[in-house]
Amino acid sequence: MLLYNTELKKYSQELRKNMTEAEKLVWSTVRGRQVKGLQFYRQRITGNYIVDFYCPRVNLIIELDGGQHYTDKGLYEDKIRDDYLRDQGFRVLRFSDKDVFKNLKGVMDRIYENL
Repeated sequence: MLLYNTELKKYSQELRKNMTEAEKLVWSTVRGRQVKGLQFYRQRITGNYIVDFYCPRVNLIIELDGGQHYTDKGLYEDKIRDDYLRDQGFRVLRFSDKDVFKNLKGVMDRIYENL
């Protein structure tokens, strides 16, 4: 079991209260065991990171990326983060916010395929 940084707890709670519109949309489709009966958590602390969505049963992390993720700095930081999470045994799926808004069914199909 991966320990988590307890100093992030308050921040993860704030993120749950202030979800982006894309996060709200995905959360409405995965919450309450709606997908294959699996439990998902939102804004979950994992090591030194807070991930957008996490399904512990299959070690799947789902990240939704807004515009800041597509800068050189954002891409670099996401690579470091994804490499760390994969080294810990997690699978990471990334989707742009734009994909969520324009093709939610396609996003959900890809999530479903990875469960």
